[in-house]
Amino acid sequence: MAAAPGTVGVVGGGRMGAGIAQSFATAGSAVVVVESGEEAAAAALERVATGLRRAAERGRLEEPAERVLARVTTVTAVEDLPADADLVVEAVPEDPALKARLLAAVEKAVGESTVLATNTSSLSVTELGTALARPERFLGMHFFNPVPASALVELVVAGRTAGDTVRTALEWVRALGKKDVVVRDSPGFASSRLGVALGLEAIRMVEEGVAEPEAIDAAMSLGYKHPMGPLRLTDLVGLDVRLAIAEYLHGTLGERFAPPELLREKVARGELGRKTGRGFYTWED
Repeated sequence: MAAAPGTVGVVGGGRMGAGIAQSFATAGSAVVVVESGEEAAAAALERVATGLRRAAERGRLEEPAERVLARVTTVTAVEDLPADADLVVEAVPEDPALKARLLAAVEKAVGESTVLATNTSSLSVTELGTALARPERFLGMHFFNPVPASALVELVVAGRTAGDTVRTALEWVRALGKKDVVVRDSPGFASSRLGVALGLEAIRMVEEGVAEPEAIDAAMSLGYKHPMGPLRLTDLVGLDVRLAIAEYLHGTLGERFAPPELLREKVARGELGRKTGRGFYTWED
């Protein structure tokens, strides 16, 4: 089996960042999570701890959760990342300027051999790489939510990503026990482009009164064997996240990705899906 990277930095300790940190720590890596302040850092560590406890309860850990958690530490500035990190994954919100600024700061903090990756689900990896002095060491590593349980990592090869960077990333994905797909950098890659197209059409069907969300989702899960329907998935991803991706794809790929008005209205009302308790479904803890 391929070896996991010895030391991994994760910039951003939200749901995705914590899941990435948990996955690498479980594979044996020492993980350093960067968050903006002590309170946010403590919350990120607690997300990892909660994820590990749940994994242990389901029999998915080969060692005690406390031992895995001991491999995870937090810092409050990218400048405090280990200079000898093998990999640093940026996992902050889908804001191109924020991502580019943080990636450039990370590059200055780590060594020349460190691989940098972005967890973006749709933004141009090539454009983000223009902020870097060594774009050949940079690629997209698109993890899926929830990261520990998801089987897939989409590797996105930017215009100047070196072949050995891709090969190393492939080894790391396999060390996590996950499957890889390798795609050329293009708007939405493969997963988001297809997933958003299906999700937006499902929202239009609700908007037009074709069927209720439950019926649309059942048609796809029962008829096409999807693990869950596109509207339930939209609730899990977050309606605000889906809207941001749709707006980006609309601007780059054209009218077929124009966000439905119903999606805009729900986001404006704060109906963002599971994280707010209401989206196309009502969610209770």
